[in-house]
Amino acid sequence: MRIPSLLTLLTIFSLFFTGTAQEIAVLKYSGGGDWYSNPTALPNLIKFCNSNINTQIDLKPATVEPGSTDIFQFPFVHMTGHGNVIFSDVEIENLRNYLLSGGFLHIDDNYGMSKYVRKEIKRLFPDKELTEIPVTHQIFANAFSFPNGLPKIHEHDALPPQALGILENDRLVLLFTFESDLGDGWESPEVHNDPEEIRLKALKMGANIIKYAFEN
Repeated sequence: MRIPSLLTLLTIFSLFFTGTAQEIAVLKYSGGGDWYSNPTALPNLIKFCNSNINTQIDLKPATVEPGSTDIFQFPFVHMTGHGNVIFSDVEIENLRNYLLSGGFLHIDDNYGMSKYVRKEIKRLFPDKELTEIPVTHQIFANAFSFPNGLPKIHEHDALPPQALGILENDRLVLLFTFESDLGDGWESPEVHNDPEEIRLKALKMGANIIKYAFEN
């Protein structure tokens, strides 16, 4: 794994600590996958977090590309979609530097991107494996309690939801939520007509993820 240069680290440090502290972004990636899906999801999650866990996040999430230095302004970056994902070598290096220097990437499989994004995750961290996050991890209890782990929001394949992650020095830097469809649960009620109880579970789990990203 390539180690960032001192100049790169100083640039990263400067961007992290001069950017807006509470601002989040959607990752715009290449490959043909619909990175822009679930347009009401993050705005609704932001409103929920600002009302329930004392955040002050900008109500309009930004859009950022994996190869841009702008990514270092955001403590939390969200990625979703149904299809293909391709990162260039430059994007891989930039995204890895972002994660190792304090950033957090949440990838929510909207059913269909798993087989593509797992290949790119392996390129990001060739010496690490995606591992299941235990239900005792603080991400399941730091704001709202999920003693059974990741909630199931939408049923597609009759498979249990999984929270998979990459850790660096005991810090979760990348979270991949699979077979859950959290982002659909964050969308406005009329989009999927989910029961309010299900939407609330999704929003609470999302708030836990945001809180973890901001505090670790």
